[in-house]
Amino acid sequence: MDTDTTQTPTFGLYPKLWLCLFSVVLIWSAIAPKDGFTWFLEVVPALIGIILLTLTRRRFPLTPLLYVLILIHSIVLMVGGHYTYAEVPLFDWLREPLGFERNHYDKVGHFMQGFAPAILAREILLRLEVVNGRRWLVLMIISLCLAFSAFYELIEWWVAELSGTAAEAFLGTQGYVWDTQSDMAFALIGAIASLTCLSGWHDRQISRLRLN
Repeated sequence: MDTDTTQTPTFGLYPKLWLCLFSVVLIWSAIAPKDGFTWFLEVVPALIGIILLTLTRRRFPLTPLLYVLILIHSIVLMVGGHYTYAEVPLFDWLREPLGFERNHYDKVGHFMQGFAPAILAREILLRLEVVNGRRWLVLMIISLCLAFSAFYELIEWWVAELSGTAAEAFLGTQGYVWDTQSDMAFALIGAIASLTCLSGWHDRQISRLRLN
């Protein structure tokens, strides 16, 4: 899906479709969520994201690939916010046939926590010429993704301390003692997978964006 970007994108190649999908899923997510407090905590990063995209869309439009990844990541957050990460139905259905002891939707969320931010960090570092040399670029991106993942775990800890048991659904540990470490591991895997699979595609879109 490597298409031309001759016009400045607002939210990607199809801004109305992007906004429509985001809005529809957000509204669905907000209707009778499993836990209102958890919904807010899970969805607020997506809301902050769309505000930042709106404020920067003219001055610093992103590549279509990155806009799509941001949308997918936002949808993952909103689905998790609606059901809570421990009770997403699809992953409950998979528990018995795959022998899972817990609902693993949270690992999808943390994989995306590395997958999408890796391209975001890559785009900013390349376009602003922050890093010289592709090897240093990869190291910097992975380091930033791990730092972001660790900071998110700190936020979960602070929320739990401030709200007590009300944050249990937000934490989503489901009794797994290594949940924090495995969350960061999935973010790392997501970042590496994103850089491995999408870097060439991303380079071509950045080149087109610079020509406009």
